[in-house]
Amino acid sequence: MEHLEQKPFPADFLWGAATAAYQVEGAFDEAGKGISVQDAKNFSNPVHNTTVASDHYHRFREDVALMKSLGLKSYRFSIAWTRIYPDGVTLNPQGIIFYNQLIDELLKQGIEPLVTLYHFDHPQALQQAYGGWYGEQMIEDFKRFVQTCFSEFGDRVRYFMTLCESNNVVLYPDLIGGVPEGVAVEAWRFQVSRIMALANARVIALCREMLPQAKIGPCIGYAVAYAATCAPQDVLAAMNEDEFRTFYPLDLLCLGRQNPTVVSFFAQRGVDIRLAEHELAELKIAQPDFIAFNYYQSNVAKYCPPAGQEIQPGFNSDGQKGGFKYPHFPGLYAGDSNPYLERNDWDWEIDPAGLRIACRKLYDRYQLPLMITENGLGACDSLVGGKINDVYRIDYLQQHIAQMQLAISDGVPIWGYYPWSFMDVMSTSNGYHKRYGFVYIDRDDHQLKTLRRIKKASFYWYQQVISSNGQQLFNQESCK
Repeated sequence: MEHLEQKPFPADFLWGAATAAYQVEGAFDEAGKGISVQDAKNFSNPVHNTTVASDHYHRFREDVALMKSLGLKSYRFSIAWTRIYPDGVTLNPQGIIFYNQLIDELLKQGIEPLVTLYHFDHPQALQQAYGGWYGEQMIEDFKRFVQTCFSEFGDRVRYFMTLCESNNVVLYPDLIGGVPEGVAVEAWRFQVSRIMALANARVIALCREMLPQAKIGPCIGYAVAYAATCAPQDVLAAMNEDEFRTFYPLDLLCLGRQNPTVVSFFAQRGVDIRLAEHELAELKIAQPDFIAFNYYQSNVAKYCPPAGQEIQPGFNSDGQKGGFKYPHFPGLYAGDSNPYLERNDWDWEIDPAGLRIACRKLYDRYQLPLMITENGLGACDSLVGGKINDVYRIDYLQQHIAQMQLAISDGVPIWGYYPWSFMDVMSTSNGYHKRYGFVYIDRDDHQLKTLRRIKKASFYWYQQVISSNGQQLFNQESCK
């Protein structure tokens, strides 16, 4: 569809940027903080870990001043569960003090907080006690944590995200502590999807009770699936990927329904994943205000014979093209590369038009406003003469913002855009070798160096995008 005239971005559009607690804060054991699954996971590397990260915990006022300079209208950050409840049960008042200070500093600078309540970092104590999100008790433990967040911060925070990428954490179990010994991975996946959906519903209900003026919604990671060819088997494979990877969990979170194709597929293999009627009723009542989604790339799906060998997806860990392991799920779909798109060094296809497609598919299915809460380019940035000329990141973001505006012109209500990330963070799978930020952090995976903050070229470019409310997308010449 071509538009004779594009709609402008709304006057109150939330131009933002995003981070996550365990990737930026550091201070992993200070002021009463407990050990999270991310802390435990990353202890094996003496520098690429959560002990210091980007040292945001100690430098948050400096960082918020940079956000103000950038012109951010909103900042998406997560609250570390283990700062508030170090062991999942015992309250730590010092953690509340830190986030009160951060929120107050943001509001002082005119920046709207968007709080992520869970971003992959539950207490290691809960993982050891009952397998974390695999256990029924997780629902009440999470609700306790969230109730404290609502009580302590809800007078100043108007936007909350419940769970970050609940669909991707089941695809990549190691992100949230792994599968307990003796449990089949598919059984684990559907139990975690169920537990997260029920936790999401109860947190939304709690928000309606405690903070009726607040807006709250879930977050997924969405990589639109294209058919490898126009062969019907490939078209069905692409439908399977969308339905199994994205729509099954999101239907639970937003519609209180289980996708019948997914239920039927596992029933034929002797696995009953049906939820109890009272659970579905609870999910259906808890309607979110918006859907947040993280978009980096699109996928390609092709036919995967039922008798084929299963291959679980795997990350490219070193930034050398060709290292990504495409999944094979027999009887469903197999992943493949897209010959029509460029790839970054980590084998992620760069597909700006896919963002527009994702917006239209999500809004058509769920009829809820959208928030794009992550979108960005990971790259090996170089500090040369005290500057970082990341024109490749500008190009990536420029094209994606243009497609977002086309989606708005298509009639999709989009409330905000939060590129990943505000500053360089400890990438979940690649440390500081892979950078995303508008602000460079002077450190690497081997040395902490100065941790100095340095504005990249993309910082100045995004500054103008925000100040013009998206009208100066293409003015690279003004980047300093």
